Amino acid sequence: MDRWILAFGLLLVCWHAGAQGEAKQWCQHAFQAMTTRVSLEFYCLEDAALNASLVRAVEREFSRLDTKLNRYDAGSTLSHVNAQAAAGPVRVDGELMRLLQASHHMALLSEGAFDITFASTGYLYDFRAGLQPTSEQLAPQQALSYRNVLLDANASTVHFSDSRILLDLGGIAKGYAVDQAIQLLRSAGVAHAHISAGGDARLLGDKKGYPWVIAIKHPRAPEQHAVRLPLSDVAISTSGDYERFFINEAGERVHHILSPNTGKPAQGVQSVTILGPNALQTDALSTAVFVMGVEQGLALINRMPDFDAIIIDAALKMHYSNGLMVPEG
Repeated sequence: MDRWILAFGLLLVCWHAGAQGEAKQWCQHAFQAMTTRVSLEFYCLEDAALNASLVRAVEREFSRLDTKLNRYDAGSTLSHVNAQAAAGPVRVDGELMRLLQASHHMALLSEGAFDITFASTGYLYDFRAGLQPTSEQLAPQQALSYRNVLLDANASTVHFSDSRILLDLGGIAKGYAVDQAIQLLRSAGVAHAHISAGGDARLLGDKKGYPWVIAIKHPRAPEQHAVRLPLSDVAISTSGDYERFFINEAGERVHHILSPNTGKPAQGVQSVTILGPNALQTDALSTAVFVMGVEQGLALINRMPDFDAIIIDAALKMHYSNGLMVPEG
């Protein structure tokens, strides 16, 4: 494994040496959307007006999806579903149905570790105020799960079998938005691009002959990097217990990645990074593997040939999926 990390270091030196001369040929832009910073970089096309148009199109797409999928926005499509689906089937458009179906698939794949009904419990936490629910408050919610969300693909409807259900697509929406933005660029002829939204990123091609270098934060020193990865043509998502958390009176770290089984923050892992073909799936899997833990999480990823994982456990030890291991000799 040390030799594998060393290879990353050598590639990093080469990338810095080769990329500096092309800095002016890259279009870069950053903006706020979906409660996070979105950064965009792509190799500029010859038409400057088209480059500017693509930047605006990416911003509009993130804004569109934020308006549609933000459960905290009372006017969003998802809020309408949350308000009405317990009373009867609610018709949704094809895009939202596909996202709900993808979420259901991830729930089945992870045996419930990924569950978009976590909002049914998550609303009991207030991370800004440092407040968490009691065991008595959590107990009634533990019976709720993705199984209470009934999808009818033919009718394109959603129905909740329990009035307490709330959906939150925060574990999949940013990844989907990143994929959509990459598709916009690709359709316009862009061949080299990097888009990131919080912990979710997608790389289109390489960085003009050199790898993109993506850093994974050290979970207890986020200004430092645990590892740097030279990558191309891949999606990468990281979930960590250091983004939204507080320390309670008992000295425990209370973070936002909740175990659907307990309604409490998942334990045993500090950071999970997933690599795969699209950000929608890596986004969901990074949450699922975090909840599942090292052993079960790696077992899941090792059964999925197009995906890899890097897990940093509670003792700051790194674990890698089989696809990232370098044989000795």
